[in-house]
Amino acid sequence: MNKVLVIEDDVMMSDMLAMYLSEEGYSVKQSATGDCGLKLLELYPPDVVLLDLMLPDWDGMKLCSTIRQASGVPIMIVSMKSEVSERVQALRAGADDYLCKPFSMHELTARVEALIRRTRMVQAVPARAASPEVPEARLPEEQILLDADRRLLLVRGVMVETTFSEFELMKLFLSHPGKVFSREDLINAIRGFDSFVTDRAIDVHIVNLRRKVEQNAKEPKYIRTVWGVGYKYMTESDG
Repeated sequence: MNKVLVIEDDVMMSDMLAMYLSEEGYSVKQSATGDCGLKLLELYPPDVVLLDLMLPDWDGMKLCSTIRQASGVPIMIVSMKSEVSERVQALRAGADDYLCKPFSMHELTARVEALIRRTRMVQAVPARAASPEVPEARLPEEQILLDADRRLLLVRGVMVETTFSEFELMKLFLSHPGKVFSREDLINAIRGFDSFVTDRAIDVHIVNLRRKVEQNAKEPKYIRTVWGVGYKYMTESDG
């Protein structure tokens, strides 16, 4: 049974989410505070976290970032805040999806299912990667490796955690070095998982990935901008 952790201080909303998701077959734990949510995250590792941004003891964005540092669990923000700036900030904090209140419970369930489905797909990769005939995706100089088992990047010997959307983009780049991808190509690569996905969202993901893989994010060596088109991934041999 898939598990959902709801961190929401509005009792009525929290109970409604728990009741609906339970009826859909999910096991649900509820927390009205950030501190309690962090404890449940450790004691009750969920498959998805539903996080409200307005909590009595934590700033929601900071809590999102804290959860992301501790876990690779998919995080869906559920908030009254509908400004694009809030959504972009949430992506930068490590969120994988953003749903504005009020919303349809059917849409919520569909998004939760998409998050879990993509997680399962990513976790299934190691079985293939373990075969000697199918090596891990990697750069020729092996400075940057894709760890499919833990959904991490190994960057110059250091493990770097990514969001699921960042991981999917990086996997695509590593599989096709030198190929130019339009923003629409990248949107389609993560559509159905990162439900809040626009040109701006792609740009935010690229900025975050550059911070994680480049030695100088302001002068990217690997993830290059192709002006007017999109992005491409370059290896050492490509120059």
